[in-house]
Order: sequence, then C-alpha cells, then structure tokens
Amino acid sequence: MGLRQAVAGAVGGVLADQWKDFYTVPVGLPATAALFAAVPRGTNAGRGSNTSASSNIITNGSKIVVPEGYGLLLMQDGAVTAFVAEPGGYEWRSDDANSQSIFAGDGLVTPLIRQTWERFKFGGQPGSQQAAFFVSLKELPDNRFGTQSEIYWDDGFLGTQVGAVTRGSYTLKIVDPILFVKNFVPARYLQPGEVFDFTDLDNAAASQLFNEVVGSLAPAFSLYTNDPGKGNRITKLQQDSLGFAKSLSDAVEQAYQWNSDRGLAIVKTAIVSIEYDANTRELLKTVQRADALSGARGNSNLQASMAQGIQSAGETGGAAGLVGVGMASGMFGGVGSMQQPVAPATPSADDPIAKLTKAKEMLDLGLITQDDYDKLKAKALGL
Repeated sequence: MGLRQAVAGAVGGVLADQWKDFYTVPVGLPATAALFAAVPRGTNAGRGSNTSASSNIITNGSKIVVPEGYGLLLMQDGAVTAFVAEPGGYEWRSDDANSQSIFAGDGLVTPLIRQTWERFKFGGQPGSQQAAFFVSLKELPDNRFGTQSEIYWDDGFLGTQVGAVTRGSYTLKIVDPILFVKNFVPARYLQPGEVFDFTDLDNAAASQLFNEVVGSLAPAFSLYTNDPGKGNRITKLQQDSLGFAKSLSDAVEQAYQWNSDRGLAIVKTAIVSIEYDANTRELLKTVQRADALSGARGNSNLQASMAQGIQSAGETGGAAGLVGVGMASGMFGGVGSMQQPVAPATPSADDPIAKLTKAKEMLDLGLITQDDYDKLKAKALGL
C-alpha cells in the first residue's frame, strides 16, 4: 500500500510541476519589509491551472519579475546560488531534475521519468528545495531608538562630560544581501509566507539591532561632538541628520560590525528630542551668554556700556569721574581697543581744543584759578 501511494504521489507531483509559473512580489507588503519569498502570482490570483505543484520547486521556464528597488536572491537546498540586483523580467533555468519541464523544452519523456524516480525515493516528495526571495535595496524607514535614562559622553567643545536622554529614528539599508541572509536572517524567515521586518516587535533579530543602536549612542555622540569638522557643537545634532547618521553608523560598526558582518548600514537619522541633564543645561546657558558677548557684538555692547559710564561720570563726578573712567579704559585697553587695531590719534601740541581741555582738567582739580583758566582760554582762542 505504501509503495503504491508513493508511486501515485510521485507521478501526480511530477505532472503538476511541469507547469510554468509567474513569480513576483506579494501584495500588501509593509514599507519596512526587508526580505520575503517570491510568490506565483497567477496561481494565487485564481487564474492559473497549476494548483497542486510543489511549493518548494520552481519549474524551468517560469518567469520572475524583479521590481525597482528590490534584488532577487535564489536559493537551492539552503544555499545561495545567485543574486540579481537589476529590475526586469527573468526566466528560471536549473539543471536540477526537479525543475525540468516538458513545457520548457527539456524533452517529453526524460523529465517525467527522472522526476518520478527521484521522488519515488523520497516518498513522492521532491528531493530538492528551491526558493526565490526578494531583498529590499531601498532605505527602510521607521527604525526607532531611545534611552530611558541619561547617557554620558565627553564633549570636546564644553571640555567636560555631558549627559542627555534622547530618542529618534533612523533609516536602514541592506548593502550586502548575501551577507545579510547568510549571517543574520534566522532560518524561520527563509520560508514561503514569512516576512522579515526590522520594525516587527516579534522579530528577535530586529530587537537585537535596537539594543545595539542604543548601546552605540554615547560613542556616536562623542564621535560627532569631538569631530573638528562638525564645529564640536552638540546643538547641531538635530539639524545634521546625515552627519550624525555617519557617526552612529561608525559607532555601530566599531562595536558590532554591521556592515562587514551583516551587510547593513545606517543611512539617515532623525533626532526627535534630546533632553540634557541639569548640569549640561547650565553649561549650555553659560556658553550661550559667552557667545552673545563675543566678537563684534560683544565689542559693541562693551563700548556702549563704557560710553554710558563716561556720560554718567561727567554728569555726576566731574573731572574726578572722568579720570576714573580714563583709568578704567586704560586697564581694559581703551574703547578703541574693542575695534580693529588702529594707531590712536595724537592731538597736536598747538591744538586749542586740547589746550582748553587740559586747562579745564587743571581747573577742576584746583591746580589753577578761574582767572588763570580765563587767561589760557583767551590765549588759546587768540583773543
């Protein structure tokens, strides 16, 4: 009984597997799907005549359509046999006896006899497994990261350790599909109907990536803020998605070898929020105040303050106030030192204004009398 059932099953399977199929991308895939099996579209839509073919055999002459943004990975008996990265229509051809078809020009009798004998030895089942998988070559969005408590790193600009709680997302790209499948994808996803999705909460492999990214955030912040080309400013992080993505990708690669071992790379990041700890916020306030008082803006503020001081001293303290301001301006290099270095103008010894100014200072200090001052004034003005 068992022998006759095996023969009948073998013959029935051979006849069913002579039909050609049309394989393409499944319908209704999420935008974050990274790897999935190609499906025979004609049969699934109810229009095909081949409804009992083996699920793990692709018949010679079958067409496989590769859409834009995807690569085609071919496997047989668990091993990768080919990869196609160009979009277009392709025809399946294999030397395996299970793929041979009378409709593909492989002969009329030979495919039937050879397949029947091979399947008879395996209880009526094909003695081979063939599969076609699509791998996304696009940027895969919505990969989240976040920290529950502060992470700390050494900041080159502030010259100390800073801390923050942060969250955001990044786009991921499969840069080496063969390496990705061989070294990272669990076997359960190399089956028809399974979809490998990095955002799937039940995907243990994707959860591992999340943990590795979180573990790399502090080194990534350190790489970014200590790079002279970035200006060493943590405040630029939220405006530089590509720059921080490179720092994060480099940190992940150094710690976990995503690119070299798994064929994965981080392309872009979006930091949704970054909340600095109390010490860091205080440091940033100090830096902001220093920035506001630096350069030309600081010179203008200081000049205005000194001018106001001179005016107040002249109104309240007379010459003594002016002398004090003069001493202060001398200590700080003078008002003129706030501007571009320019040789100070030296008043001429015959300048009447200079003479009168000097005389007024002497009068205010009590060194000369009002009569002496009036005589000097008349002489300076030529009266």
